[in-house]
Amino acid sequence: MPSNFRKHERLHAGACAAVLFVCTALAFELSAQTARPTQVEQIAPRLEDVSTIDGIIKAYYETITGPVGKPREWARDRTLYLPSIRLISLSMKEGKPVADIMSHQEYVDGSNDFFLKNGFFEKEIHRVTHRFGNMVQVFSTYEARNTADGPVIARGINGLQLYFDGVRWWITAAMWDDERPENPIPKEFLP
Repeated sequence: MPSNFRKHERLHAGACAAVLFVCTALAFELSAQTARPTQVEQIAPRLEDVSTIDGIIKAYYETITGPVGKPREWARDRTLYLPSIRLISLSMKEGKPVADIMSHQEYVDGSNDFFLKNGFFEKEIHRVTHRFGNMVQVFSTYEARNTADGPVIARGINGLQLYFDGVRWWITAAMWDDERPENPIPKEFLP
């Protein structure tokens, strides 16, 4: 092939990539402008939620659990986290690990409709806790169902980092990954 053709082909590919990037950015901006965020009221934390490790883990599960049509307890949920929390959902896309990183508001906006339209009951079935001073790493194994007593639809592990400020516990980071055939839950994280 003549070198001018290759040069033209590279320029054409670059222009197409630029157009695709601009179109994607505009579509994202338009969808962000039209999406309405879920309003989350600012409330004081419940003492029983934040005074112990057990309390904060219990509240972590309770706030997102419920039947079809039941609003989730987003205001209570928000009180569990540092304001700058990052929630990280791990998954596989096209055979590669992907981390979807969200603020609390982004998590609420992305999951609220799903929780209202679908029953979702997530509960802890096992926990491994490591503590040093005022920091704690928790691996909390979970099972999820569509109804409280329905069949298990998913299992996985929530990795939570906690911090004690001398008065209360805070979740400083939360990351989770579901069990898959190629990603079974190790025995040490099962009951």
